[in-house]
Amino acid sequence: MKWIVGLGNPGTQYAKTKHNVGFMALDELASRHGIAFNQNKCKSVIGEGVIGGVKTVLIKPMTFMNLSGEAVRAYMDYYKVQLEDMIVVYDDLDTELGKIRLRYQGSAGGHNGIKSIIQHTGTQSFNRVRMGISRPEPGFAIVDYVLSTFAKKDGPKLETMIMDTCDAVEFGLQHTFEQTMAKFNG
Repeated sequence: MKWIVGLGNPGTQYAKTKHNVGFMALDELASRHGIAFNQNKCKSVIGEGVIGGVKTVLIKPMTFMNLSGEAVRAYMDYYKVQLEDMIVVYDDLDTELGKIRLRYQGSAGGHNGIKSIIQHTGTQSFNRVRMGISRPEPGFAIVDYVLSTFAKKDGPKLETMIMDTCDAVEFGLQHTFEQTMAKFNG
């Protein structure tokens, strides 16, 4: 079994913001594979299904971004799942808008959701798909930027990035993360 954690903030006011691309990617995965987010547990909304023959759980923490690790830890403890079977999908300021970067370890890079997961799991080693949102113009507060919506002109890049993320996750369910990185970090 694999579990995919998409990071974001709950609530309609955040639904289309840059900080919620992780939720957007999970919504697309769910749509592609007929998975419904119909369970509320472990501080998350959860959908279970089969993707490419692999039992997969899609998890959207409802803790707000800065506490995402609480949901990850709750799920791990309750279901006794392994961290190496998790892929975290989230927004990244240091990746160009529309691009994705896969990594299996590293610091939080200033991302509070990742910082929280590292804090609650005790490790920086876990699979991640970083979805690029680029950095704001100088003088634009980071918090205001990540909680803003995408410009209309960025719609096609956003759409491509969500599709690429889903393709990478689907590939990653059946291949090692090293193989997945080699294919999608090209």
